[in-house]
Amino acid sequence: MMVQQLKPRNFKVVTAPVAEPVTSSDVKLYSRVDTSIEDTLIDTWIASGRITAEDYQHRAYITQTLELSYDYWPDTEILLPRPPAITVNSVKYYDTDNVEYTLDSSKYFVDADSTPARISLNYGESWPSVTLRPIKGLVINYDAGYGTASDVPDRIKDSIYLYCAYRYENRIAEDGTVPPAFYNILQPDRIEDR
Repeated sequence: MMVQQLKPRNFKVVTAPVAEPVTSSDVKLYSRVDTSIEDTLIDTWIASGRITAEDYQHRAYITQTLELSYDYWPDTEILLPRPPAITVNSVKYYDTDNVEYTLDSSKYFVDADSTPARISLNYGESWPSVTLRPIKGLVINYDAGYGTASDVPDRIKDSIYLYCAYRYENRIAEDGTVPPAFYNILQPDRIEDR
């Protein structure tokens, strides 16, 4: 039996990664660039390449804090976008007077081993009988990503190198295109957007 998954109402990055999966030195070596004049531009392409790759794969690479919110109580498990999930920091809810409450972590179970991670109420538990505020009544804050740059799979790094080299060689076109090989490299580990 297939469980219908609850669609998120709002998802955002609260704390962006503090580093990128690759460095400008890595990209310059890959692209055979031997000057430092364009390091700032290359750094911009690295960030753009990571974001494009994360959006395509529906994953987080370097540890970052994410927030998922709903306008209503779920009636099924909650899937945490952008795996791999590291830890759930809090599950908060807000009543119609906008009073904030934190759900005790003993009331729910986090399956961080699944892709994507899942949150479910523990056996015998139920959501509080509070009427939620109309928008963003339930807010889940969590950390996700592989960890540091050294933990990011090489396939992902290869795609970012390719992205940056393509942008370097095709900067006049600046039409936002990305070579198909970029997506081909990322495809095997892409997950369905949920």
